Amino acid sequence: MSLIVQKYGGTSVGNPERICNVARRILESQQAGNQIIAVVSAMSGVTDNLLKLANAVSPAPTERELDVLLSTGEQQTIALTAMAINALGGKAVSLTGAQAGIETDGVHTKARIANITPTEVHEMLDEGNIVILAGFQGKTSDGLITTLGRGGSDLTAIAMAAAVKADLCQIFTDVDGVYTCDPRVVKKAQKIETISYDEMLEMASSGSKVMQSRSVEFAKKFGVRFEVRNSMNTNPGTLVKEETPGMESVVVRGISIERNQAKITIDDVPDQPGVAALIFGAIAKANIVIDIIVQNVSYDGETDVSFTLSAADLPRAEAEVRKVLADIGPNTDVRSESGIAKLSIVGIGMRSHSGVAARMFAALSAAEVNIQMISTSEIKTAVTVSEADIEKAAQAVHTAFGLDAE
Repeated sequence: MSLIVQKYGGTSVGNPERICNVARRILESQQAGNQIIAVVSAMSGVTDNLLKLANAVSPAPTERELDVLLSTGEQQTIALTAMAINALGGKAVSLTGAQAGIETDGVHTKARIANITPTEVHEMLDEGNIVILAGFQGKTSDGLITTLGRGGSDLTAIAMAAAVKADLCQIFTDVDGVYTCDPRVVKKAQKIETISYDEMLEMASSGSKVMQSRSVEFAKKFGVRFEVRNSMNTNPGTLVKEETPGMESVVVRGISIERNQAKITIDDVPDQPGVAALIFGAIAKANIVIDIIVQNVSYDGETDVSFTLSAADLPRAEAEVRKVLADIGPNTDVRSESGIAKLSIVGIGMRSHSGVAARMFAALSAAEVNIQMISTSEIKTAVTVSEADIEKAAQAVHTAFGLDAE
């Protein structure tokens, strides 16, 4: 008998009909001879509606109470899913994150999992139950309800799979798996059968929306192999696991795009110790996440520093930089630009193949796409381009690396 953890997202349980469909799938998995833990999200739209309710009664809802409110979304779904399974003749029980022994730190609305003691989960499984577990939530050591932030249900599934030493973890969503690029952008994108943790991490951090990066990080840390697949059909998905030597034969595994980016450039920065710390310290204190950083030192000792960030954070970031301009240097100025997108190619085969960046740049040149900034890592090369050119750029690079489906 195998122990399987399955996760179903908000779209998969978006209405009663879909909940019943998920219930049938879960029950069939148990009837095939497996023990099943099913992690479910709130029904699509429920969390947003709860946030609207909170904002209707308070302009700044306290985060402690916000967690209490938001956690009810998943509690609705676990109860309904368990009811549906029981109505089909199965035996299911629902558990909240706290009941399942998921302990977190005390940071409300974006808590981190500190420990899992799945005693109740094992007892319920041993009694022949299917365990329906609320994703996205846990409790502190003193019993306060917390939520895990974006991608919290994926993280719940991966973490629980590690805690119970599951034989398999399946992440069910509304797509058939991980694709070489967003199929809505590149029509010839194809599903990837197997991808390494590191490649999945790079794609997630570069704009791929299939998985949140911290869930993949957790899976890599604890060696949890997981499969991303569609809850609406029985097609095989994409297996995410530790890399193997054969994986390096594929130079580029996939392409990610990220829209709604912006750039800040600080001109005439003195080339001296402590300046970068001053700039990025101010950004960090404002809790703004930055991405690509480029520094260019001229012969006269002056430096231009550019960095990218989410366009939504641009006004705050620019304001923070302007506060420290006088401390940076007498001639220092700041410029900003929005309407930028990022294109990234990812593949562990890039470590052992030369000319990868050159091929990417040649494809963009042929498509008449201008490159603004370049960033590289061992298995990724990323560029920023005008957002108006991002789809044309993705299609050109996808074809250049032979990723188009036949």
